[in-house]
Amino acid sequence: MTPQGYVDERLGQYQEWYDRKATKMKAMHLRMRTVSVVGGALVPVLVNLDLGFARVTATVLSLIVVASVALESVYRYREQWKNYRSTEQLLGHERVYFAARVGPYHGQSERDAFTTLVARVEKAIASENSATLNVMTLGGQVNSELQQYGLPAQKGV
Repeated sequence: MTPQGYVDERLGQYQEWYDRKATKMKAMHLRMRTVSVVGGALVPVLVNLDLGFARVTATVLSLIVVASVALESVYRYREQWKNYRSTEQLLGHERVYFAARVGPYHGQSERDAFTTLVARVEKAIASENSATLNVMTLGGQVNSELQQYGLPAQKGV
């Protein structure tokens, strides 16, 4: 594969994918937060209204708020959004650094610069995959709780 082919195909493809995923996760996060905040603000108002439909509406709205908060804690849209966006930005920086031959690419031959680019891009993709897996499992919670108490993180979690 040529350097230009790699940049156009692999790097470009992943940049676009991470951009789409970041945009989607941000939208989901903001929707969930909006439902939670607006719903949470409306429930006390509805409870204090002396209308027949208000009690049922408050109950249904409370269930929707609880479901929204629970789903956000399960799917962790905010964390996914941050992971995807930071990886997309990192890939963009690598593309510019490689094209301008600055940073880690400064003074390297074409072949060495390409090898460095591939290694750095693939490492970024693998790191993001690992971070997303960690976010989506209890391992991240368990390890952070262990570290909070000064205990070593579990390996393989």
